[in-house]
Amino acid sequence: MITSLVEPVVLDRREGPYGEVVLRRHGELLQIIANGCFLMDTSDGRSERLLVDAALAALGPRERPAILIGGLGVGFSLAHAAADPRIGALTVVERESAIVAWHRDGPLAPLTAEALADPRTTILHGDLLAHLRETSATYDALCLDIDNGPGWTVTEGNGQLYAPTGLADCARVLTPGGVLAVWSAQPSGVFEETLRNAGFQQVRTEEIPVARGVPDVVHLALRPG
Repeated sequence: MITSLVEPVVLDRREGPYGEVVLRRHGELLQIIANGCFLMDTSDGRSERLLVDAALAALGPRERPAILIGGLGVGFSLAHAAADPRIGALTVVERESAIVAWHRDGPLAPLTAEALADPRTTILHGDLLAHLRETSATYDALCLDIDNGPGWTVTEGNGQLYAPTGLADCARVLTPGGVLAVWSAQPSGVFEETLRNAGFQQVRTEEIPVARGVPDVVHLALRPG
């Protein structure tokens, strides 16, 4: 089926504290739209899987690491992480109750049912920035996929995550030598410099080729040991 020739069908539309969230089907794809802006769909998932793989590779050998995923989305990162037996604990923070519901008993459930049933998995409904600021938990890796990344945020307030104060909160909850992995729709040299200025080490960027345009990337950085 050629998706471009098929009209999208809205499956659910909800108003939340951050505006309108829509789940729609476009051909064989499921798409999430927030306040009229396309966020993600089920077409690929390579970059979401790389987000997890790159974080674990940068972390190196570590016994049963605890991983936090920021943003549930369509569930690619969660499903991929839950399939890795090395991970000891898996926490997902998602602020949109609609997205959580679509995974628990809605159209996105087939993508993440096994991961949600995994006893290592915990889903927290709440704001990621608040969680990083307030939690007493620590993590070996943070895999963050929020908005379009540090270079282009469309939701008010999300840019704070990539600012010095947000990065300080990330560093606070990371164990020594822990990894911060940040998905972005485009590379950002400015963000790399912000990471270094925030005290992170071994800052680098991995690219994920896309069919057209600028590659997606994962920014990686380590909290000093």
